[in-house]
Amino acid sequence: MARTMHLPVGVTILGLIIFSSVASGQSSPIQLSLVTPIQIVPEGQSVGAFRFNLIYGRNTHVTGLDLGLVNHNTAGVSKGVQWGIVALVDADFNGWQGHWVNLTEGRVEGLQTGLYNTASSMSGVQLGVVNHAGKMYGLQIGLVNIIKTGGQFPVFPIVNWSF
Repeated sequence: MARTMHLPVGVTILGLIIFSSVASGQSSPIQLSLVTPIQIVPEGQSVGAFRFNLIYGRNTHVTGLDLGLVNHNTAGVSKGVQWGIVALVDADFNGWQGHWVNLTEGRVEGLQTGLYNTASSMSGVQLGVVNHAGKMYGLQIGLVNIIKTGGQFPVFPIVNWSF
């Protein structure tokens, strides 16, 4: 019984986050982009539910589901699930980034999966071939794991950690 309760509660919470973001008038619920600036919502605006970038899309931040070849977020905290080939996040990200290459200049709280993962600060798990974090509070699993500050080892194969 408890397991069946988690999905509706999670969906409800995500729905409330998206609704509050869209209702405040600060974001658009949907973004479709071919290549910035050929997109529905201007790049200086946030997206509050779903963004799909056929080639390259750029917005301030996204809350919800972010799909595309190259997903670029420039400011604020992006939250949710981000999947594609390349993630370029100039600010912070909370959730799951699943790209071949994840490049996050700010803090990541959650999970990064890909061939190459990097964040200036990471709280969670990095799973990839090469993992890099300026500061790490969590676990790295991969062929090469680099933690510049606070890691068990500065560079270590297979697994590295900092708690």
